[in-house]
Amino acid sequence: MITENLKEVEQKIQQACDRSGRDRSEVTLIAVSKTKPVAYLQEAYDQGIRDFGENKVQELTGKIEQMPENIKWHMIGHLQRNKVKYIAGKTALIHSVDSYRLAEEINIQAKKRGIVIPVLIEVNVAGEESKFGVSLEDAKALVDDVASLDGITVKGLMTIAPYVKDPEENRPLFKALKDLSVDIAAENKDNVTMDILSMGMTNDYQVAIEEGSTMVRVGTGIFGERNYNKD
Repeated sequence: MITENLKEVEQKIQQACDRSGRDRSEVTLIAVSKTKPVAYLQEAYDQGIRDFGENKVQELTGKIEQMPENIKWHMIGHLQRNKVKYIAGKTALIHSVDSYRLAEEINIQAKKRGIVIPVLIEVNVAGEESKFGVSLEDAKALVDDVASLDGITVKGLMTIAPYVKDPEENRPLFKALKDLSVDIAAENKDNVTMDILSMGMTNDYQVAIEEGSTMVRVGTGIFGERNYNKD
């Protein structure tokens, strides 16, 4: 199932790139493996997937120990400050920095280890109360504040769009985040690049790619529905 699903996802990514005149190499597919057993991850790995995304710190660290070392792990879920120490230096990218206080803790843990941790600023473009992330209006200020921390480097922006039946409904949100990233990039801020735009999930990743996404986070489309009752 996973092998077939990956072929379909890959085909859809290529189609979206073709429609928007982009090269396939501009888009990274992150396999979101939360709640899924290691055997599922291994099958995706065997098909060439090297970027995996997890929502929970405990699950992330457990899977790191069981999977090959050349995987790039992405922390895509809400990150509590008291959990940062467990993943510092173990992730390729933290997608979900939504406050200066969280960034401060990441900076502290980075300095302890003598490393620089790449992060994305999470923006709640739709203004949903149920979602984390800084508002579109406050995002630039947070980027400035986080960029002042020398144990962190700001690589771009991330958003979690609403779940909608028609992915076209999210197109304006993706466009708004892309426009914001262009505005920030034009300011040439120290310690800030807007190379990464993490937006688009199983339901809407094709539209996100058409609007400039460089990382899509696909879980259900690869692994099937999530199972929260396995424990």
